[in-house]
Amino acid sequence: MKILVTGGAGFIGSAVVRLAVSRGHDVVNVDALTYAACLENVASVSESPLYAFEHADICDRAAMDRILAAHKPDAVMHLAAESHVDRSIDGPGAFIQANITGTYILLEAARAYWEGAGKPEGFRFHHISTDEVFGSLGAEGQFTEDTPYAPNSPYSASKAASDHLVRAWAETYGLPVVMTNCSNNYGPYHFPEKLVPVVILKALAGEAIPVYGTGENVRDWLYVEDHADALLCVLEKGVLNRSYNVGGENEATNLDLVKMICGVLDQRRPENAPHADLISFVADRPGHDLRYAIDPTRISTELNWRPSVTVEEGIAKTVDWYLDNQDWWSALQNRDGVGARLGTKS
Repeated sequence: MKILVTGGAGFIGSAVVRLAVSRGHDVVNVDALTYAACLENVASVSESPLYAFEHADICDRAAMDRILAAHKPDAVMHLAAESHVDRSIDGPGAFIQANITGTYILLEAARAYWEGAGKPEGFRFHHISTDEVFGSLGAEGQFTEDTPYAPNSPYSASKAASDHLVRAWAETYGLPVVMTNCSNNYGPYHFPEKLVPVVILKALAGEAIPVYGTGENVRDWLYVEDHADALLCVLEKGVLNRSYNVGGENEATNLDLVKMICGVLDQRRPENAPHADLISFVADRPGHDLRYAIDPTRISTELNWRPSVTVEEGIAKTVDWYLDNQDWWSALQNRDGVGARLGTKS
């Protein structure tokens, strides 16, 4: 299969690219190379004859038409997105442009390509989204594919809008789509503005580890390589016009996760232990959702997919990766916003 992956130089997209190439798929990586993208993420496959890179913005319709015509993919996996909630609070416009307008333009380009090719039955447009579109849970319950949408941040609202566009293009134009909504990802190559890498790098530097509010916000933690496996599973076996929630089956509070990371670092860097002494509670961000949790029944029963990595195993693997790849994250420290407190506007 030839797969066009948008956002393939980003965190989740690069995991998909690496896994797809390793499984023998031809992959075309389309990325605008904005602040969170890094071509080093796909360096391990960049010399493969199965890999091609196109530097382009999904908001550029002419570029999308050209790339689709030149490469003739069997599927599009749409991962390109602005994804950092804190940044969306400070500057929502970029999220509207990338996540809503970009998805619309890509859908139209994909539809024109699919129709021009005679509407091949095997073509798929796989839209990758987030559980944040469902809003916030209380202490009980889980998100299912039928949970009503109730986004609470500019980021999640823009992703909810993109989900609705994809569904509309399937219903109105017959575009063959599959959709996924995932829980919080973590793992290798995670851009150092999200919680897990921030904790690791702050602890290594001996700096205060910021925890929003009381740290009681709960997330379902999904190892990124498990997620990439799930995405290829849905692409290959998912039912058309159907959505699948992808979770890690690993709920933990932010504070417990931070302490878990500190515990691993205590073992790896005992001379600086206990790293938990660096935890510092800071003002919460506006509209901070209390809890996310995924009900994985559909993907488990229909597609026989389950995550393979527990959060304890995944955190240990992630910490080890950051310890072994200082050159990668050191090169990103001067990028816009890294290390600064964002998302304080309200």
